[in-house]
Amino acid sequence: MLDILFSHSYYYKLDPKQWKNKTPFPPLGTLYAASLLRNNGFSVDLFDTNLRDNPSAIQPILETKTPKYLVIYDDGFNYLTKMCLTNMREACFEMIRLSKKQGCTVIVCSSDSTDHYDKYLEKGADFIIQGEGELTLLELINKLENNESAEVISGIVYQKEGVLKINSKRSVLQNLDELPLPAWDLVDIEQYRTIWKQSNQTFSLNIATTRGCPYKCNWCAKPIYGNRYNAHSPEYIVKHIKYLTEHFGVTRFWMCDDIFGLKPNWVQEFNKLLQQQNLKIRYYIQSRVDLLLKEDTIDALAASGLEEVWVGAESASQKILDAMDKGTTVEQIHQATKLLKVKNIRVAFFLQFGYLGENQNDIQQTIGMVKKLMPDNIGISVSYPLPGTVFYEKVKSDLKEKANWKDSDDFEMLFNGTYRSNYYRKLQRFVHKEYRKSQGLHYLKSALKNPMQLSLEQVKSVAKLGYYIPSAFIDSLYLKRLNNER
Repeated sequence: MLDILFSHSYYYKLDPKQWKNKTPFPPLGTLYAASLLRNNGFSVDLFDTNLRDNPSAIQPILETKTPKYLVIYDDGFNYLTKMCLTNMREACFEMIRLSKKQGCTVIVCSSDSTDHYDKYLEKGADFIIQGEGELTLLELINKLENNESAEVISGIVYQKEGVLKINSKRSVLQNLDELPLPAWDLVDIEQYRTIWKQSNQTFSLNIATTRGCPYKCNWCAKPIYGNRYNAHSPEYIVKHIKYLTEHFGVTRFWMCDDIFGLKPNWVQEFNKLLQQQNLKIRYYIQSRVDLLLKEDTIDALAASGLEEVWVGAESASQKILDAMDKGTTVEQIHQATKLLKVKNIRVAFFLQFGYLGENQNDIQQTIGMVKKLMPDNIGISVSYPLPGTVFYEKVKSDLKEKANWKDSDDFEMLFNGTYRSNYYRKLQRFVHKEYRKSQGLHYLKSALKNPMQLSLEQVKSVAKLGYYIPSAFIDSLYLKRLNNER
């Protein structure tokens, strides 16, 4: 009998937009928990849902391995799990049902179960772990194995004799280096590599150098790590990179921190250690424009192998940024973008439409910024109310039956904003077309000056102007009509 079967509840195939990208990442948070429990003497295995078709695939695994515990431990480093998509929630419920039928003790640790523990307990889960879960999980299973009471364990929710028990919260782990390296050997890396080949991108693996975020954007939920910020040492991360490079031949990484390199001098020390170990890597990150402007941060990032940074630009309206409690300025977005481009680092913008109080002027400012700065990529969303946020409290009276998206391409307005969902769905497509049109026109001008310097991708961008120019014009007319009809 297996002691613990680890799993999680994110199925890429149940999220059409993400599956289409063909760039799946293994469940890093799950691998950390599995590694810790294995290091403490438990036999563990992984049912990795990422590339599975549906939750019924766990049935033969349960029958064959007969685990005593099923631990559904979501990857807290994957932002999609914070959105609590209903497709994934239903998949998790089905996994709970199947495992209880097999006689497993079921433990769940996820953003959604932290926010909605009652729903998961009703479906048969025995324990819900709230917040950061590794140490809580280890203590809980040790207690259960010794037939001791769980009442003294911080960070869990459960039922006893039909009464809901919500124990006190557990403090987050401050010294992250205490954790062993994730249990990468449990993952079928070659299966991931095969999927990535279909994306025409270099195969990459995910690494988290930090946990948490100290900033207070009022729409951002932090159900797992809270508002604290703790970092692995540069030595730990370089050791992690060296392991992945030597065992899997991977030299490109997604640093999946909420904010990479916030700790003073961390990036500089990281760069120094990479040089000492002669590790030549490429990686991409998420960061803030104000943070990137500090001291020699961009220089150190460039020297260490950074190829792309995604920044939470959100809006080109200072009014909206201030309403979000973003703590950044439009001018900082411009400055950081220009400096990154000078260092040949690709810059990409997260953009958010639909925040409370946004009007046409705010929207047009954001579109204008995209066309002027021409980032290398953009990702667009509409404001999404997550439990535990200031923004959620402002709009929760508007939330009816639907309080979550089905998948990440749902794009439904869940509250009463300036416009309805159809407007924002069309706006998203229009902004992408205006962005691609601006890129094509820029490359066309370059071609007129020196046609031999254009890359194949740039030539394709110019060729697509025949589609984007009329298509964007038609979308603009449709948006004007929707604006007049509101």
